[in-house]
Amino acid sequence: MTTEDLSGMGPLVARLGRVGQRLRHADRARPWVLDTAVVALVFLLFCLPDVLHAVGAIGGDGDGDGPRRFRMVFTRLPVAGMLILQAGLVLPLLWRRRAPAVAFGAVTTVFVLQWSLGAVLRADVALFVALYSLALHGRLRQLPWACVAMVGALGLVAARVSAAVSIWDALFFLLSTATAALALGLMIRIRRAQLAGLRDRAARLEIERDQRGRLAVAAERTRVAREMHDIVGHNLSVIITLADAGAYATAVAPERGKEALHLIGDTGRQALSELRRVLGVLREADGPRTEPELSPQPGLADIDALCEGVRAAGLEVVYRTVGHVDVLDNGVQLTVYRIVQEALTNTLKHAGAGACANLAIVVEDTRLTITVQDSGPPAPAERPGTANEEGHGLVGMRERAALYGGHVSAGPAGPGWTVRAALDLAPQGGAAR
Repeated sequence: MTTEDLSGMGPLVARLGRVGQRLRHADRARPWVLDTAVVALVFLLFCLPDVLHAVGAIGGDGDGDGPRRFRMVFTRLPVAGMLILQAGLVLPLLWRRRAPAVAFGAVTTVFVLQWSLGAVLRADVALFVALYSLALHGRLRQLPWACVAMVGALGLVAARVSAAVSIWDALFFLLSTATAALALGLMIRIRRAQLAGLRDRAARLEIERDQRGRLAVAAERTRVAREMHDIVGHNLSVIITLADAGAYATAVAPERGKEALHLIGDTGRQALSELRRVLGVLREADGPRTEPELSPQPGLADIDALCEGVRAAGLEVVYRTVGHVDVLDNGVQLTVYRIVQEALTNTLKHAGAGACANLAIVVEDTRLTITVQDSGPPAPAERPGTANEEGHGLVGMRERAALYGGHVSAGPAGPGWTVRAALDLAPQGGAAR
């Protein structure tokens, strides 16, 4: 078969597939139609010839056209008796799918009765149809006894025809036909089970894909929300503090007020740049795609600039590191930077300008510790927002630390406040960001 022949069969195969799908839908809606059609087909092909032959024999057409030894073996039935036996063989096929075991038992009973009378009918093919239906639609544990009953019934047939045909030849032919019917039913049953399993697997994979997509969207939203909180919260705190200091300094030292305005502009531009970078991943570009303006995620090298910005807002920061902090991967560095940023922002917000904060980052083997301890407000006053309140910033720090198997603790220490975070640097499939 050439390639042209195969390509020409494509539309035909598709058309046959659509026809088969329509037939399956129609069968599920009206299953009795197919069962009735099977009974009608068996009657037309196998019952009607026997009836016509019996009527012709009564009309004087002779004793039949078979060999004399076959006519001597079998018993000729009256038309009424033939019709009754044919009905007993064929009508149970109406229940071959709804009650295959009952249908097979009824057909087998009539089959044994017919051969006990010494009659032969073409409608005996119903026994093989019933066996096929039992293998396809019935319970598998019913097949052993059905096979035993089948062998017994076919043994009776072989014994009846032994005067004309060798009993072994008859058994071979009959058992081969029964085996073919049984094998065909089991093969179609297995194929249907495989297709059902594939459909079920495809449905489960589709559900899992949708669930993974929703989880990924939720995780990305959480990450973006955390980044937005860190960027907006820190930079707005610095801007507000600088604005307050500039307003105070304008009356006594205009140059300091001008410097504060410059710092506010620089801080605002930095916040805007970071916001554009974070929001850029959420925007779907319309029209021709352009290369996005990318900048690296902040790391430990950017903590010095972070401290300078906080110092410009009036908070004195003493920063030191211990251990090999330069060899940390980008994900850990980003986590450390965001935790330090949030802690210094809280210190600036609650302790205010004029306070002092000690920042220490210590790396020991597979453990990294961050400590931010402030001296508290310069004037004795209750630290706002710390008595019975835990904001989103502390929750965000704990979420970031949890990505690396760590934890965060925060609480008062003397007149000030201390934030401690510990990260586990041992390889454990942690976050890559």
